[in-house]
Amino acid sequence: MCKKSVCFIGHRNAKLEVGKVEKLKSLIENLIVNENVHVFLFGSRSNFDFLCHKIVTELKDKFPFIQRKCYTCKSESCILECEREHWEYVFGYFEKRQVNLLGFEEEVEFKNKWTAGKAGFVERNQAMINDSNLCIFFYNESYKPEKRKSSKHSLSFYQPKSGTALAFNYAKQKKKKIINIFND
Repeated sequence: MCKKSVCFIGHRNAKLEVGKVEKLKSLIENLIVNENVHVFLFGSRSNFDFLCHKIVTELKDKFPFIQRKCYTCKSESCILECEREHWEYVFGYFEKRQVNLLGFEEEVEFKNKWTAGKAGFVERNQAMINDSNLCIFFYNESYKPEKRKSSKHSLSFYQPKSGTALAFNYAKQKKKKIINIFND
C-alpha cells in the first residue's frame, strides 16, 4: 500500500473553536488509521499551520511512524526534530524563559525556493499541494486581507489577494481532494 501525504493551508490569523479543533484531530487520526496517511506537509506563518502541527505532533506519540515535513521559503528555516531539544535550550538560555520550537523530521526546499520573489509563499504552497494526495484548508471565501500600500512612499492602497484563496483555487485546478475545515 502506498503512503499518502496531506498538506495544511489556512489563513494567517485563523481561529478555530474547540469543537472544530476536536473534529480536526479526529479527522487527522482517521486519515492515519484508515487512509494510510503517513506524511504531513506544513508551511508556516499561520495559526492553522501551528494548530495542525500541534495535533500531528501529539498523534506522533501514538503513531511514531508519521512524518512532519516543513516547506520553507528563502527567508525561513525549520528545526529538525533531532536538533530541537538543543536549540530550545540555547534559545531558552538567551531568552531567560522556556522556548518551544516546532520540530520536523525533514525540511523540503521546493524547486523555486531561492528564486521565488516577494510572494514565495505562493510557490511554496503550490509545491506542497503538488506533493499531496489531500489538502486540508481553513479557507473563508469572504476573507480579504487588509488593504496595503504597494510601497512605503505610495499614496494609494490596494487590495492584496489572499494566499489561502490562491492555494485553494490552485488545489481545485489540480483536482486535488480538498477538505475545508472552515465550512465543516
